[in-house]
Amino acid sequence: MSLRTPLNRVLGLGSAKDGTGHFWGQRVSGIALALLGLWFIASMLTLPGFAYSDAIAFIAAPLNGVLLLLLVVTIACHSQLGVQVVIEDYVHSHSLKLLLLILSRFAHLFLAVAAIYAILKIGLGA
Repeated sequence: MSLRTPLNRVLGLGSAKDGTGHFWGQRVSGIALALLGLWFIASMLTLPGFAYSDAIAFIAAPLNGVLLLLLVVTIACHSQLGVQVVIEDYVHSHSLKLLLLILSRFAHLFLAVAAIYAILKIGLGA
């Protein structure tokens, strides 16, 4: 016994089979954010001060630079997934939804690349 309507059976319409990947992406990035966030908070609490030179020295340390890059990428991915869900759920105009999804993707990408550039510039001493 199937709960699908006769029209859906004929047209083959059903689950998009896309929600599971999105769900797991949010969960995995959330776990990574929790771990990286704890590292970042602990690192900020152990800094000798919050002067510019202290921040530069912190970012220039290889382990801190790599973990900071991972944090930036994870934040961008997690945020983009969350904003995508909100847009898909609450924007009902198809053309506006498409425009906002594209703008959101580009905005997240731009901000992530800008942060990565800044971290690499400081970390590599360029």
